[in-house]
Amino acid sequence: MYDLIIIGGGPAGVAAGVYAARKRLKTVLITEEIGGQSIVSEGIENWIGTPKMSGAELAKTFSVHIDAVKGDIVTLELGARVTALTKIEGAFKATTKDGSGYRSKAVLIATGAGRRKLDIKGADKFENKGVTYCASCDGPLFSGMDVAVIGGGNAGFETALQLLAYAKSVTLIHRHKDFKADQITVEKARAHQNMRIIAYSEPTEITGEQFVTGLKYTDKDSGEIKELAVSGIFAEVGVIPSTGFAEGLVKLDQIKRIKVDARNQRTDVDGVWAAGDCTDELYHQNNIAAGDGVKALEDIYLWVKKQ
Repeated sequence: MYDLIIIGGGPAGVAAGVYAARKRLKTVLITEEIGGQSIVSEGIENWIGTPKMSGAELAKTFSVHIDAVKGDIVTLELGARVTALTKIEGAFKATTKDGSGYRSKAVLIATGAGRRKLDIKGADKFENKGVTYCASCDGPLFSGMDVAVIGGGNAGFETALQLLAYAKSVTLIHRHKDFKADQITVEKARAHQNMRIIAYSEPTEITGEQFVTGLKYTDKDSGEIKELAVSGIFAEVGVIPSTGFAEGLVKLDQIKRIKVDARNQRTDVDGVWAAGDCTDELYHQNNIAAGDGVKALEDIYLWVKKQ
């Protein structure tokens, strides 16, 4: 029996793991890998204390830190994925894909979110044939080509900036008039001579034969259907919270994010907390997720000691 199960190895889970070690809570941290969504990023410029680093470098610092403090108090279960979380008599049980079971007094869910797929004609057909969801993984394959990015948040603009290093041209398409991305990031992209931004336009179809050759979209001002000649399409259209294993145990909102009390990260189930991108937190960033993980751990520690 553990004091705490932490599910997830991103900034929220690792921050909580470090604090669990410091507070001597007997803990198991279960995750497929350390790092979180940002592991694929080529350039993270807002992690406090470091002007710029790659996602891989950030993940390495997470691993180094947790390894340095875990001792015999925090057990790491890497390469494992929780498929079910249930309440049992006086405790909770997390079951992993291989059938292993872990019991604890308290649980922190910090599983983040996964990439949302494009829902337009041709998206499935051309996935990995010009349609991709990872610029750092696949971007170099499109060196010297014309490519498009779908999405107007920070992820979309950061992907565009990354692609500008080797693509012939980058066209960013966003369905709304305003962008969710930070203004400094938008302006940085606008300043590049090979960058084009098309706002208030709805992507409708990806065209091609064996590989992508174009992207059709509707100009929402005129209603006109237009087509871009591109060889690659990079989608940054949001994320889906990784909370399926907790459905039926904790309260979720309409898009399956875990509802929490922002003061302490508690869910509606006594003994279960959640932090990071899997929650209904308004702002989803690495620094915020780490802070939420720490906040949860402070509250978990007090709760466990009262049991």
